[in-house]
Amino acid sequence: MNDTIQSLAAQIQSAQARGATLRIRGGGSKDFYGGALAGELLELGQYRGIIEYEPSELVLTARAGTPLVEIENTLREQGQMLAFEPPHFSVTPAPAAAPAGTASAMATFGGCIAAGLSGPRRASAGSVRDFVLGVRVLNGEGRELRFGGKVMKNVAGFDVSRLFAGSLGTLGALLDVSIKVLPLPAAEATLRFEHSAATAIRLLNEWGGKPLPLSASAWHDGVLSLRLSGAHAAVNAASQQLGGERVDATTAAGYWRELREHRTGFFASDTPLWRLSVKSSTPPLALAGHQLIEWGGSLRWLTASANAATVRDAAQRAGGHATLFRGGDKAAGVFQPLSPALMTLHRNLKRAIDPAGIFNPGRLYPEF
Repeated sequence: MNDTIQSLAAQIQSAQARGATLRIRGGGSKDFYGGALAGELLELGQYRGIIEYEPSELVLTARAGTPLVEIENTLREQGQMLAFEPPHFSVTPAPAAAPAGTASAMATFGGCIAAGLSGPRRASAGSVRDFVLGVRVLNGEGRELRFGGKVMKNVAGFDVSRLFAGSLGTLGALLDVSIKVLPLPAAEATLRFEHSAATAIRLLNEWGGKPLPLSASAWHDGVLSLRLSGAHAAVNAASQQLGGERVDATTAAGYWRELREHRTGFFASDTPLWRLSVKSSTPPLALAGHQLIEWGGSLRWLTASANAATVRDAAQRAGGHATLFRGGDKAAGVFQPLSPALMTLHRNLKRAIDPAGIFNPGRLYPEF
């Protein structure tokens, strides 16, 4: 793989010398996310493979271009998982059904980290950033840099490695990532209830303060779905305590998978999709459009044609922020604008790792 790294480094150095910009790409499954795509392609999909995996240590290290499904299958064979349940958003049509010239997009490990997206389990298990232990990257000068390591207690001070989670490739080209993994739960159960949005939010906040093995929740169109994960005894006891309709295991697994991948009916709309992070106790937002609530009430998906100022003002009044997740007019910025002090920190970090500003310009913020 050294030849691949040398080739990538040479492409970066050439772009720097010519004053060109580069668009880092793994499998392309998250191309829709973030600001407009710009720059020459820097393809990382060919740099793939699991480097080291020790199940007893709960740590895996893999190259950025490794297909995410390969990593998940390897972990599953050992009874383990990526606890933050990352979405793939992959498009891989069956060859027989695919029109001539149809491109496919395969989620990669590096793209999973760079996008920083977590699925239904995030509220109970943590985010992508919480599990990153160390990274090896190519900076804006084509030099290799290493941050963090392969154990949890390896950093004193500023943990730079975790800043690459959610950076959308603006800091550097990920080569290798070491990540903490967790065991699969011994048992799971999904319960369903019929409630209004206001009642669902109240119940989720009440249940969140109790010793219940909650691992996911979702409310839409009058139906609240709740997933319990953990020891058999804990899941069964919680199921009896909470009541509701118990969903069979196959149907439940399919529901949470489809929700994670945005393949449920709610996400089928062509209307712009907003992702609002707010206080979990926030009442239903008074915004036109349709809403789906996750993460115990703290994540609100909104399909609406409202302008960015209206949506972001509602999110700020609820103590949070709003992201234009998919579609819509990106002219106002995809992510919530930063305060001057935070923007200065972002600029300084960007300048330290990518001095010429050649990586993924405008993908995270218009300012860099």
